[in-house]
Amino acid sequence: MTNTSSKTLSSFKYGYLIVFFALLSGIFYPVITETSFEPVINGILVLFLGLAGGVLLYKATTSETKREIFFGSGFVLIGISLYLIFQLTGRI
Repeated sequence: MTNTSSKTLSSFKYGYLIVFFALLSGIFYPVITETSFEPVINGILVLFLGLAGGVLLYKATTSETKREIFFGSGFVLIGISLYLIFQLTGRI
């Protein structure tokens, strides 16, 4: 019973993140203006890249082994996400 509820809670958690990022990246704008969904999909992917970097930084604080790898990977992913955000907004 707990295995099923654990899987349900886990899937709900990831579904919630996908919906939140879709709303955050402006999913309704292409619907209203009848334009392409490509910028919205790119925005969602960039947000997930930043989230993965944040998760790796969290794992670096809780892990005793591979701490340097998690720190480096986390900061690199957040840096790439920040670069892509600037590129998508036309500032680079």
